[in-house]
Amino acid sequence: MQPVRVENLVKQYGALRALDGVSLAVEAGELFFLLGPSGCGKTTLLRAIAGFVPPDAGRIEIGGRDATRMPPQARNTGMVFQSYALWPHLTVRENVAFGLRLQALPRAERDARVDEALAIVRIADQAEKKPNQLSGGQQQRVALARALVIRPACLLLDEPLSNLDAKLRAEMRGEIRRICKASGLTAIYVTHDQKEALAIADRIAVMRAGQIEQLGPPRRLYHHPVNRFVADFLGHTNFLRGRLTGAAAGDRVVVATPVGPLHARADGAPPAGEVLLGIRPEALSRRHAAEVNVFEARVTAVSYLGEVTQYDLATEGGEPRALAALELNAGEEVLAEGARVRWHVAPEHVMLLPAED
Repeated sequence: MQPVRVENLVKQYGALRALDGVSLAVEAGELFFLLGPSGCGKTTLLRAIAGFVPPDAGRIEIGGRDATRMPPQARNTGMVFQSYALWPHLTVRENVAFGLRLQALPRAERDARVDEALAIVRIADQAEKKPNQLSGGQQQRVALARALVIRPACLLLDEPLSNLDAKLRAEMRGEIRRICKASGLTAIYVTHDQKEALAIADRIAVMRAGQIEQLGPPRRLYHHPVNRFVADFLGHTNFLRGRLTGAAAGDRVVVATPVGPLHARADGAPPAGEVLLGIRPEALSRRHAAEVNVFEARVTAVSYLGEVTQYDLATEGGEPRALAALELNAGEEVLAEGARVRWHVAPEHVMLLPAED
């Protein structure tokens, strides 16, 4: 269980600045996610921590030691690759033991550690099979066991679930959290899957263009994004441009928008000027007794998604606006296309964002 520190890390590929002064601190025992779109720098950052990509500037510390120029094998990190990278001619047991064989450990200790790793990932009963005899989820467990068996200071995971189907991904992400916490590991996990990060991370760093846009616990990032990019990347968001017109009761402000005045959380709002409002689809409701934050919208499309129904909405107000609402399918009457409905959103669920983003 070791902390990881990155200070002002820079990596340049020709004209592309893949990492642009990135700094972060991962605490010992933390499950830390690097999240962002393709090309944002998250994999470059992970590979720099692993030692596969030498930075042009900055510093990397693992367990309090300067690891910036250390070779990968000296960093005591375990890596789980997107492709699993298993030896096809070796059994599960032999694949897991491979790193220990390179360390020249006594056979008895090596066997005991392999047995322990296989038990942790719950695949001991498949120990004598070859990788091509396993399912994708089982192969992922073997890759995890191989990384765990060397008892790394830090576990690095590069989109480890991207090759699995949706149901198996959901099962394995919970298993990865269980394994990391049961082993007391510091883990840094790269993904572009927002649900994966929100479901199991202790903290998330959202990246864009080689920089960290926002860093914090999942709930904080989802409900209190710092800008439009973070709000939009972490799930669907409705956006409305508006102008601050004054303060409301408590810590709320009033914003003039194309759908009428809306009350929003203040969240350090400027005293006046243009702003952007963000409203999650699940925050919109047909049931309300409030007199504020109510507006009418016409249903333009209905999508049944199993546990929820999504409505695409069009509003009046001088210019066309496209919004979306989500409702749990729990006996509520399903709306028809063309229906005009009054929708409500609680002020605490209206996010105030900078207009310039």
